[in-house]
Amino acid sequence: MPVVEEPEHLSGDHPDGGTGLSPASDPGPRDAATDSGPAESTAEPLLVPADGIPPVCRTAEAVAAAAERLAAGSGPLAVDAERASGFRYSSRAYLIQLRRAGAGTVLIDPIPVADALAPLAEAINGLEWILHSADQDLPGLAELGLRPAVLFDTELGGRLAGFPRVGLAAMVEQLLGRALRKGHGAADWSTRPLPEAWLNYAALDVELLIELRAAVAAALAEQGKTDWAAQEFEHIRLLEPATPKPDRWRRTSGIHTLRRARQLAIVRELWTTRDTLARGRDIAPSRILPDSAIIAAAKAEPASIGQLRELPVFGGPRQRRYSREWLGAVERARALPDEDLPRMSQPYDGPPPVNRWERRDPAAAARLARARAVMTRISERVAVPVENLLSPDLVRRLCWDGLPDYRSGPEAAGEVAAAVDGFLKSHGARPWQRELAAQPLATALIDRPPS
Repeated sequence: MPVVEEPEHLSGDHPDGGTGLSPASDPGPRDAATDSGPAESTAEPLLVPADGIPPVCRTAEAVAAAAERLAAGSGPLAVDAERASGFRYSSRAYLIQLRRAGAGTVLIDPIPVADALAPLAEAINGLEWILHSADQDLPGLAELGLRPAVLFDTELGGRLAGFPRVGLAAMVEQLLGRALRKGHGAADWSTRPLPEAWLNYAALDVELLIELRAAVAAALAEQGKTDWAAQEFEHIRLLEPATPKPDRWRRTSGIHTLRRARQLAIVRELWTTRDTLARGRDIAPSRILPDSAIIAAAKAEPASIGQLRELPVFGGPRQRRYSREWLGAVERARALPDEDLPRMSQPYDGPPPVNRWERRDPAAAARLARARAVMTRISERVAVPVENLLSPDLVRRLCWDGLPDYRSGPEAAGEVAAAVDGFLKSHGARPWQRELAAQPLATALIDRPPS
């Protein structure tokens, strides 16, 4: 399959807007699967912003004027940012949308004014920000010196309130009775000039966020979950950027079809070479070389540029100029001594894959089954998704080797509950989560006496 042609971008290869690691791990547009719903809707369509599409601030003077206007507004600040996931490498914001009562909507192109955002930061960094799926946009905004003092995440709030569909459009329709226009969330926002239809879409993303915040807050209050949400929002606000995981090359699509360690070494070298090129040019790695081409080269193990170019993709005009780099990667893998080849099984940080537990530690497998059942019951009782009660990885770690001893009998319950609570706390679980889960998990973890 041919490599997708690069779209027309800003002049030069600018740092971008994919994800912090690579666009392959990006969660995608906010209104994807979670917004699929009935084909027909009685909601009133919201097609254009009430005040029209505001002009995009592209100069220091325009940013300063917008900052002054926002500072004179009142209440929380609706915030959104558009990136170029799948097109660019990093999490850079290519458009910032802001809205505040009394100030209206502001659109800012941060590319030409990245060094002139100090007035904006001074005006908005002390405010409460409202975002939908805040963890997607906060890293790119932080790169520009923009950070909220308080956060309200309408998507996360919707999860905690038990809404079955938490995409922005779905929640706006359910809670506010309006139908948002969709269609450009996955666009290449590094394109310049930005089409008017895209700007219309972007402005609508913040048009109703303030009203949505009020509706979600009311639902949380009615369910007694206001404090839970506040703890979660603060956790997201203070969350440090994730450290890249080792062996990310093992996520190459199709790697499961390889059967030899030497082939894995070729994947590793090609993946690393591609990542270096993608980072340097600020292009999504898949647009430099698709995973399918890496797997094909690992299977064929080409010994010359001619053999390499006979493979799918590598013979295309865009790839021919990198032929020496790609073949060099294959040659480095071929030259590795056997002891330096990667392991066929993926190394893991923490417990092994769950499908191996029954064989390696049947008692741990039984603990996990009981713990999962406990978490499901709690989820159903409080109407919060299981993954928001505690991260599944944390539950697995707890059941595998989180505590040194699971003694039987009722006299152990208090001791184990305290140990479980300490374990959850040390791994970042919030107080509301520990209060709900520590005691039930402790009961599940205690080995049951023989019958």
